[in-house]
Amino acid sequence: MLEIFQYSFMVRALIAGILVALVVPMLGSFLVARRYALISDSLAHVSLAGVGAGLLLGLTPIYMAIPVTVAGALLLEWLRQKRRISGDVSLAILMSSGLALAIVFANLARGANTDFSSYLFGSITTTTLSDVITLAIISLLVVVFVSRNYRTLLHISYDEDSARIAGKRVELLNYVTVALTAAIVVLSLRIVGGLLISAILVMPVVTASRFSTGFGATMRYAIVFALLSVVAGLIIAFYAGAAAGGAIVLTALSLLIGTLIWKK
Repeated sequence: MLEIFQYSFMVRALIAGILVALVVPMLGSFLVARRYALISDSLAHVSLAGVGAGLLLGLTPIYMAIPVTVAGALLLEWLRQKRRISGDVSLAILMSSGLALAIVFANLARGANTDFSSYLFGSITTTTLSDVITLAIISLLVVVFVSRNYRTLLHISYDEDSARIAGKRVELLNYVTVALTAAIVVLSLRIVGGLLISAILVMPVVTASRFSTGFGATMRYAIVFALLSVVAGLIIAFYAGAAAGGAIVLTALSLLIGTLIWKK
C-alpha cells in the first residue's frame, strides 16, 4: 500500500485530491441547498472549452481554462440575476455552448486528443506541482470566504429575497461563490475529469444528508465522505490502472448506495 508514495505524481495527485475533497463540499452544500447543483456540470463544459482553446493556441490548458470558466460563471449569474432567466435555462445554455466550443477546439488542436481526454476523465499522472500550488491557494480562499460569510451564505441559500431585504450583499456574494466554484472545477479536471466533477460536488452532500438534518453537520459529513471517495478512488485507480475520475465517482456512488441501504 505504501509503495504509492514512492511515485511523485501519486503524491501530488493525493494532495490535490484531498484539497478538492475539503473545499468542494463546502461550496456544494450551498449550491445543493439552492437547487443549483448542476452549475458544476455547466462550468465543467465551459472549462473544457478553455482547455481546448489552450491546446489549440499552445498555451497551458489549465491556466487558459480558469479565466474562461470564471467568465462563464459570472455570465451565468448575470443572466440569472439581471435578465431574469431561470437557473436551469441559464445552465442549459452555458452547458451546450461550452461543449460545442470544446468539441470544435479539440478537433482543431491536432495531436492533442490524448491530452484532452485526460481532462475529460481525469488522469493522476498529469497533476503537476504548479497545479497543486494553485489549487492550495484557491482552496484557502474558499475556506476564508465560507468561514467569514457562512451565515449570510446560508441565508441566501434558503431565502435570497429575504437576504436582500435584510441588507445582505447578495449579488456580490453570489458572484464570488460562482467564481470560486468555477476555479475549483477547473483545478479538479486533472483529478476527477470534466464529465464527472458534478458527482463529487453533489454525491457527498446527498450522502451526508442521510445522517444529519443540520446544515453545518451535513457539510462536515460531506467533507468526510468526499475525502473517503477521493483517496480510495485514487488508490483504486493506481492499482487497477483505471481512470481516476471514474474510480472516485464510483466510490462516492458506493458510499451513497451503502448509506441508503443502511438507513433503510
